Amino acid sequence: MIESLRRAGWWIADYAYAVVWQARAFANRTDPAGFEDGVLAPILIIPGVYESWKFLQPLAVALHDRGHPVHVVAPLRHNRRPVATGAALVADHLIHHDLRDVVVVAHSKGGLIGKHVMAIGSAGERIRGMVAVAAPFGGSRYAQLMVIPTLRVLSPRDATIVGLARETAVNARIVSLYGRFDPHIPGGSALAGAHNVVLETGGHFRILAHPRVIAEVAAMAEGRRAVP
Repeated sequence: MIESLRRAGWWIADYAYAVVWQARAFANRTDPAGFEDGVLAPILIIPGVYESWKFLQPLAVALHDRGHPVHVVAPLRHNRRPVATGAALVADHLIHHDLRDVVVVAHSKGGLIGKHVMAIGSAGERIRGMVAVAAPFGGSRYAQLMVIPTLRVLSPRDATIVGLARETAVNARIVSLYGRFDPHIPGGSALAGAHNVVLETGGHFRILAHPRVIAEVAAMAEGRRAVP
């Protein structure tokens, strides 16, 4: 009973966070080019499905304030295209801007796109590693129930999900960070061979604001040890 109430509270808080930041993103006119200066390792952020980069703007601001140039891939828009298409857009951005030793920070479906770039094609050599937050590396069984193709591609049976699961060589360069309860990914986001970080909280969206996200990015990009 207590656990059910706790999960219900996490669920409510999660959707409240999502609604607030989607609304702010809609009204936000920030030019992402303003984040591209900095002297530390470059960061590239990839949002989840139906999210624009502005949904991750708090992370972009925090990382830019630390001295990182932060890049977004504007053509991704709200990330509704297939994973492979999104990966091609990210790869094009890396090559066009000649970015190297990049740390990717990705949310949800963005983690699949990031891994696709790392594992398939020459652009992966430009990526140092990725911090993925609540990424459905094994898919989500809920996606099988969806009629919208944009969401059905996140099914565990989808060819892209299955194919990426076989690409294990890059897993050691991935930090998969997720809560112990995710209302969208009931199977969790554990990735074999990756550094899996389970937060003692729940949610799919609001864990983007958890301080451990910045700590893990700093550990990867700046050589700072994250809290165990």
